Amino acid sequence: MADLSAFPIATRWPASHPDRIQLYSAPTPNGVKVSIALEELGLPYEPHLVNIGKDESWTPEFLSLNPNGKIPAIIDPNGPGGKPIGLFESGAILLYLAEKTGLLIPVDAARRYETIQWVFFQMAAVGPMFGQLGFFHKFAGREIADKRPLERYRDESRRLLGVLNGRLKGRKWIMGNDYTIADISLVGWVRNLIGFYDARELVGFDQFANVVAWLDRSLARPAVQEGLTIPAKP
Repeated sequence: MADLSAFPIATRWPASHPDRIQLYSAPTPNGVKVSIALEELGLPYEPHLVNIGKDESWTPEFLSLNPNGKIPAIIDPNGPGGKPIGLFESGAILLYLAEKTGLLIPVDAARRYETIQWVFFQMAAVGPMFGQLGFFHKFAGREIADKRPLERYRDESRRLLGVLNGRLKGRKWIMGNDYTIADISLVGWVRNLIGFYDARELVGFDQFANVVAWLDRSLARPAVQEGLTIPAKP
């Protein structure tokens, strides 16, 4: 039986199965990256819903694992050397899980780094820009009279969709025939852009035919369908 007593987060979200990977998350574009990856990899895990609407990610217990106060985070009781490890930042977790299993990332060094660069592309560009567009288009930012911020994030989101569309030309997945953590990192954000953020027409999404087809393929995967609902909301 794994001992998680060194992790204060386990006192607020107790583990029923401490020998499994513990996932502390919510079904947001960043959160579902990890649940989708875990489903794709078939790794045993135990999800815990962190209610970000109630600021649970800012509690002392959560901050003890991620001082940045953001989901997702994990504890792997069987980390490097067989010792427990706690991790935050969705991109880092994706890379960790891929390297732990040897799956969802190419073995060839050049293609491995090529995959990682597209994960970084999502982390550094797609996530922040799509998120800001959602704020100014659908949430509190829509009340701001000056529409220049909205226009900036709209234009930048379109540009990023163009980058992704170009990459997917003639490719089934970001890395060609290989489905990888690069695809997993992006699917929740692209889905949210046209769904939860209601920005399909705003960004002219349907003109990016390669992205549209890729998103359809991604959402058809059973592990993606399952992962998008985990952790389940009450």
